Amino acid sequence: MPLRASNLIKRWNAQPLARQFLLIGGIVAASAMLVVGAFVTSLIEGAVTRNSAATTALYVDSVIAPLLPDMQTTQVLDDTVARALNETLGQGALGNRLLAFRLWRSDGTILYSNEENMVGRRFELGDELKTAFSGEMVAQFKPAEDTADETNQGASKPLLEIYNPVLQPWSGQVVAVSEFHEIAHDFELSLSQARFLTWLAVAGFTLAFFIMLSAIVMRGSRTIEKQRHALRQRVDELSALLSQNEALRGRLQQASQRATALNENMLRRIGADLHDGPAQLVAFASLRLDSTKLVSASTSATVREQEITAIKASLDEAMQEIRTICSGLVLPQIETASLPELLGRVVRAHEERTGSTVELSLSDPPERLSPSAKICIYRFVQETLNNAYRHGGGVGQRVVQSTEGDRIWIAVADGGAGFDPNDIRPTSLGLAGLRERIESLGGTFEIDGAGPGTIIRMSLGIEEIGQP
Repeated sequence: MPLRASNLIKRWNAQPLARQFLLIGGIVAASAMLVVGAFVTSLIEGAVTRNSAATTALYVDSVIAPLLPDMQTTQVLDDTVARALNETLGQGALGNRLLAFRLWRSDGTILYSNEENMVGRRFELGDELKTAFSGEMVAQFKPAEDTADETNQGASKPLLEIYNPVLQPWSGQVVAVSEFHEIAHDFELSLSQARFLTWLAVAGFTLAFFIMLSAIVMRGSRTIEKQRHALRQRVDELSALLSQNEALRGRLQQASQRATALNENMLRRIGADLHDGPAQLVAFASLRLDSTKLVSASTSATVREQEITAIKASLDEAMQEIRTICSGLVLPQIETASLPELLGRVVRAHEERTGSTVELSLSDPPERLSPSAKICIYRFVQETLNNAYRHGGGVGQRVVQSTEGDRIWIAVADGGAGFDPNDIRPTSLGLAGLRERIESLGGTFEIDGAGPGTIIRMSLGIEEIGQP
C-alpha cells in the first residue's frame, strides 16, 4: 500500500502544473460554489420568507385588529367576534389564500380558528409560538410535498406558515399570537426564481473566476513548460558538450602520450641518421688521418695528396649529410607566408633535395592561416612527398589544394604501386604522427593506397585554421 501511494504521488507530480490546477482547482471551485450557493440561497430564502410573511402579517393585522376585543381582559371570544372573523377571513383575496387561521392565548388555548373543532382546545406551546409570544414574528415555508397532512385536501399545496404576535396598541404588550397558513403558489414561484438566479449568479461568478485563474495558470504553465523545454535542451547540449570534452580530453591525453613517443622516436631516428651517416664518415676520416701514409716520411707527395683528398671528401660528405638532416628539422620562416607561398616553398625544397618534379595545383586558398595550421600543412606535405619519393620512386608527384564548403583540403599523390594502409604500424613515426597532428587541430586524415598510385588527403576547418 505505501508503494502504491508513492507511485500515485510520483504520477501526480509528473503531471503538468496546469493539469494539476485544473483538477484540484476545479474540485475546490465546485465545493466553494456549493457551499457559497447554499449559504447565499439560505440567506435569500430567509429574507424573502420574512419579507413576504411580514407583508402578509401586516395585511392580516390590519383586517382583523379592528374586530378583536381587548385581548388582555378577554379570555373567550363571543359569537359576534367569531362571526365577524369568519366573514372577514372567508371572503375576498384573503379568503382564497388563507388555508388556516388560529388565534392563540399565552396559555396555549386556541381562542379562534376557522376550523371549529379546534376552538377552545389547549395545546403545549411549540417553539414557533414561544418565539412569537416573545414579540418576534416567525415565518417558515413548506413546499407542497411536505404539506400533505396539513391541507386535508386532495392535492398538496405549498404553505407559508406565519406566527405573528398581536400587540396591545397602547402598551405594545403581546396579548395573543395569530397563526395563519397561506397558500403560497406565487411565493413558491418567486422563491424558485430567486433560488435559480442565486445559483446562476454564484455558478457564473465561480466559473468566470475559475476561467480567469485557469487562463493565468495556463499561461504561466506554458511559460514554465517553454522554459523547462529550453532548460532541458540546454542541459542536453551541455551534456553533449561534456561528452565531447571528455572525448577531447581523452584524445588530448593520447596525443600527449603519442607526442612524447614521437619525440623519442624522432630523437632515435636523428641519432641513427647521425650515427650511420656523418659519424661513420667522420670516423673514416679520423682513421685515414692516423694512417702511415700520412705520418711516414717515405710517403710520396702524390700519395699524401691522394689521402688528404680522400679525407676531405669524407668530411665534405659528412657535412653535407649533417646539413640535409638539419634542413629536415628546421622549418623555414612561415609566420608571414600565405598558403600558396608555403606550399611553393615545401615543393621547391623537395625538388632541390631529390631532383624530382612535383606538380602544384591551388584553388581558392584562404587568406589567413594560424601558425599551428601552417606547421601542420607544411609537415604534412613534406612527409608525404618524402614517402612518395621513397616508396613511389618520385613518379607522378603532385600536390592539390582545394576548398569545399567550410573546409580546406590538401592532397598529395604519386604514380607508384600503392600500399595497404592497414600495414602502417601504430608506432610509425611518419604517417601515424601526421594523423595525430592533424586530428589534434580538429582535421581529418585519409589514405587511399589501392593503386595505381597513392593519395593521402588532409582537411581543416576554415574557422579553425584562421584562429591564431
